[in-house]
Amino acid sequence: MAEAASLEELRAKAQADVRDMRSTLQRLNEAEIELLFTQARSHYAWTDAPVSDDLLHRIFDITKMGPTSMNSCPARFVFVRSEAGKKRIAKSLKPANVPKVMGAPVTAIIAYDLEFWTELLRLFPHEDRRPHFEGKPEHAENTAFRNGTLQGAYFMIAARALGLDVGAISGFDNAIIDAEFFAGTALKSNFLCNLGYADETALFQRLPRFDFDDVCEIL
Repeated sequence: MAEAASLEELRAKAQADVRDMRSTLQRLNEAEIELLFTQARSHYAWTDAPVSDDLLHRIFDITKMGPTSMNSCPARFVFVRSEAGKKRIAKSLKPANVPKVMGAPVTAIIAYDLEFWTELLRLFPHEDRRPHFEGKPEHAENTAFRNGTLQGAYFMIAARALGLDVGAISGFDNAIIDAEFFAGTALKSNFLCNLGYADETALFQRLPRFDFDDVCEIL
């Protein structure tokens, strides 16, 4: 009974916390939306301003709060700052992407853990969901990739929210990254993301986007 009462108290507090937050902040203003999305850009050239360890920790602390299926949290992050580490990444890159990585203060390898489900008792403690994935590698990989990609997007938004610029990269060989950084583990790379303070002089014009009616419908 005590455990049930505690669970009810935790649920009540969670609900109250959301109500309190919504009572003081209902939406972002237009300038904040511009910072995150409508005026934000992907960047490929960087100033030499450093990105601190504290800032990397803060990005993660924001990222981890984004929703994932069953709170599975399959994304894993490797922050590469050293020249030696960047050269290991460079082995995997298409030539045009080498200077983008070598010039960035930090390059994050966004990966996902195929064995994420072994942590579900910790992350989803009220019900044992491990049997959903044990012995089902294809289902585990699909879930890890989908939710790890979501976390990668949260990561980019978190970095922008903290004043950093980002530049995601998919022009690389995942197999080389996996061999260099994740050999002998259950981790697989998803994409790369440069972090820092951009040199805006390298920007070109914004590329077109679809209009709502091009790709959306309301049924």
